[in-house]
Amino acid sequence: MEKIFEIKKFYITVFIISLLSLLIALYIEFFLGYKPCKLCIYQRIPYLITIFLTFLGISYSKNLIWLYALLLIFFSSFILSGYHVGIERGIFEEFSGCTGSSLNIIDKNELLKLLNSEVSSCKNVEFQILGLSLATINFLLSFVIFILIFKVIKYEKNKQI
Repeated sequence: MEKIFEIKKFYITVFIISLLSLLIALYIEFFLGYKPCKLCIYQRIPYLITIFLTFLGISYSKNLIWLYALLLIFFSSFILSGYHVGIERGIFEEFSGCTGSSLNIIDKNELLKLLNSEVSSCKNVEFQILGLSLATINFLLSFVIFILIFKVIKYEKNKQI
């Protein structure tokens, strides 16, 4: 029974971190008025998926599949945020969705919507915490959580032997 309790605490911790990450991002966007770029929006998706996976992990904690799924989610979050940090630092070029320069639109209504919407560039760092961009913080957080999940999987597998 102790093993299940420990793993549930881990899932709850990951759930709280993911929920707080999303709430902070939404607070910065809607209450502080900073417009996120497309990659910033995409980086929220792994945290949203994590919230649902942690519920499954808590409910079915005997199955390691949820830990493997979280490992994959945070690896993808690490890669995505690393790409974003690379764009911010000039290592990678922005993709056309970041610049808003992809004007292959024929419909005039769609063109007007695009012109009226503010598309924030992925290379511009508009908000920082302790001198770090939100993409950099996400990069570090995703890496730490990925390593923790990896260690929990290793620990759980060793307990089964």
